[in-house]
Amino acid sequence: MLKEIRIHGRGGQGAVTAAQLLAHAAFLEGKWVQAFPYFGAERRGAPVKAFARISDEPILVHSQVYNPDYIVVLAPKLQEVVDVTEGLKKDGLILINTRKKPEEVDLKNWRIATVDATGIALELNLLVAGQPVVNTSILGAFAKATGEVKLESVLKVIRETWSGSIGEINAKAAELAYERLMRGW
Repeated sequence: MLKEIRIHGRGGQGAVTAAQLLAHAAFLEGKWVQAFPYFGAERRGAPVKAFARISDEPILVHSQVYNPDYIVVLAPKLQEVVDVTEGLKKDGLILINTRKKPEEVDLKNWRIATVDATGIALELNLLVAGQPVVNTSILGAFAKATGEVKLESVLKVIRETWSGSIGEINAKAAELAYERLMRGW
């Protein structure tokens, strides 16, 4: 069954990398995948979108994701400036990087899961140019929230992408996010 994912972030947060890593993890599990960005007037800090598709069958559609099953929000306050729920399927899930519990998030009528990916990055001193790296930890939370990929596959892809201590700290972030995910359903 085809599952579509839209990742919202800010320029420089790694939304595109997150989509690529997610697709690679699913590919390792024998699934058909796509991952691609949406580029507008990009600049560091501007809202950005990336997309992924995961399927047990070949994927025949080659467009943006308009009606996602899952939405991932990397920037805690992004839903204040962007309609992150646009097109979300009725039974869809929103995974948000925030310190808030799911019931405290101001998005009603949706299944919400939260994880403090920023807090995890700060705890592990996982920073690039002084900014917390949240994309790898959010993938661990995504694995737990959705079951679409296994945590082991996410960790393998992270370690293949970054070697040595950088890979290990990013993998640790994904593991902690997996453990600390909060579900609102």
